[in-house]
Amino acid sequence: MEIARMISVKTEEEMEAMRRVGRATAEVLDVVCRAVAPGVSTWDLDQIVAQEFKIRGAESASLGYAGRTCPFPAHACFSINDEVVHGIPSPGRKVYAGDILSIDLVGRLGGFMGDSTRTVAVGAVPSEVNLLLKATEAALYEGIAVAVPGNRVGDISETIESYAKKYRLSVVRELTGHGIGREMHEEPAIPNWGRKGTGPVLREGMTLAIEPMFLLGGDALVFSEDGWTVRTADGKFAAHFEHTVAVTKSGPEILTALKN
Repeated sequence: MEIARMISVKTEEEMEAMRRVGRATAEVLDVVCRAVAPGVSTWDLDQIVAQEFKIRGAESASLGYAGRTCPFPAHACFSINDEVVHGIPSPGRKVYAGDILSIDLVGRLGGFMGDSTRTVAVGAVPSEVNLLLKATEAALYEGIAVAVPGNRVGDISETIESYAKKYRLSVVRELTGHGIGREMHEEPAIPNWGRKGTGPVLREGMTLAIEPMFLLGGDALVFSEDGWTVRTADGKFAAHFEHTVAVTKSGPEILTALKN
């Protein structure tokens, strides 16, 4: 079913499929995050992603995804320190104590997608970096809380931006969250900045990938020659947290949350 601006609204059957892929994605992300340790290579972590998806009968939707210049060559994105998104894993790219690592993965199962990201600290990090992580994750849940029928996309956007301002952090303005379902990126775009009461109306059955990206420094970005990796222009650290969320009549449902 489609509504204005081609925003898909899922049937209950489709929503169940989204729950299944969301759970698989959440479990895989949790496994790989727990494998992060000083000296581990992003390549080895990527192999864990591939194996864990296979165990669950799912697959990575990132592998082979068409980009600006070339298909994405790995099962997940591993972005270190000043890399905001889309870092490409390799055997020589390792993490060390004091680093932070954003792990962004998209699962595909039963024709539907689940998208989730977590930024983890590798050992102890400076207090300002720890605050960056905590504030970005908290902003995610603040944004999710207003994803209810009758609100607008701008309500999510302003809520997230306000949280960044509270902690004097910058928000990424060139990249956004998005709708998700049978495709990884669907309408609507969900910026991490904006004004309440603007944008498409949220309706029951929409599924959204909400993903705050906060920066310690300025909001200028550099797009790397590899066609994928996006870094901060000033070299300051970036954090990224994301969940796939369903808009329901009883409130937002986090589809990529770990469940007992």
